[in-house]
Amino acid sequence: MGEAMLAAVLAKTLAKPEAISVSDIIQPRLEHLKNKYAVVVTSANAEAISGKDIVILAVKPQNLAEVMAELKGKIASNQLVISIIAGAKIETIAKGLNHSAVVRAMPNTPAQVGEGMSVWTATPAVSKEQKQVAQAILSAMGRELYVEDEAYLDMATAVSGSGPAYFFLMVEALVEAAVEIGLPPDKAQELVLQTMLGSGKFMEQSGEAPAELRKKVTSPGGTTAAALDQFEKGYFSELVKKAVKAAYERAKELGK
Repeated sequence: MGEAMLAAVLAKTLAKPEAISVSDIIQPRLEHLKNKYAVVVTSANAEAISGKDIVILAVKPQNLAEVMAELKGKIASNQLVISIIAGAKIETIAKGLNHSAVVRAMPNTPAQVGEGMSVWTATPAVSKEQKQVAQAILSAMGRELYVEDEAYLDMATAVSGSGPAYFFLMVEALVEAAVEIGLPPDKAQELVLQTMLGSGKFMEQSGEAPAELRKKVTSPGGTTAAALDQFEKGYFSELVKKAVKAAYERAKELGK
């Protein structure tokens, strides 16, 4: 996700490559980023943030404590910290860094192709100008939604953050089902993928509620009705709700 953000910032010319420093403990990773994006690379976090307007934290949750210990007291008061670390609360980051201007964002994997959905919030210490910069960075990866209440981020994690995996699972199941009834795997994949993409665009552009669109394509006694009947018998809607609630509870646990 960190690389997706880097690529988006450069693609939208929000910053020049030479103005960006990237830190990582894995040397081959640094070489890859340097060669592909022409950014400055280093293995020292403190060196990477020196003189920068924005500090982006894109590490694994289990590495956060170590990174914060290294950076604590080294972030200037005018620097903005943006965290995309799953489950890490703003209070944890602010205390760990001894820094008050913090943005917490929850992007998702479609950001890698410029179709992401990022939900974010900010501390009161984040200025109007800094919010605009954060918004521009997140918008470069797709759409963004600002919320006042940080609690919404755990909810977003369960919906948009983990959501792509739900759709991938549905596509996987539909392809398998298509193959079972006789379609070749490559044709099944193409049919399902385009159906998913087309349905999403159609739903967005129609402006109608999903339930209304579903009713319009479901003729009584028809093929779609037969399929939906099986979904209802399997309590599909309830299963989806249980899955999202499980993800939400786990997101809250990660933040403790």
